[in-house]
Amino acid sequence: MPTTIQINESTLELLKKIKRELEASSYDEAISKMVINASRKESMAGYLGKYIGKKSRKEILHDLRDKNDRF
Repeated sequence: MPTTIQINESTLELLKKIKRELEASSYDEAISKMVINASRKESMAGYLGKYIGKKSRKEILHDLRDKNDRF
């Protein structure tokens, strides 16, 4: 069911640009593609790797959890 929404002129211009860039056939498709792309989570593998040489494992893990989280 189509729905009408109100957006600012500047937002419309951004949406038009994104629609072209994503090669979407409609604004609905463009918005859906944006949401899907934004919701993809990147892997966190190796995230702490850059800290390993600078800090000890104990320092990295210190205060990682609250004391209230422990059993």
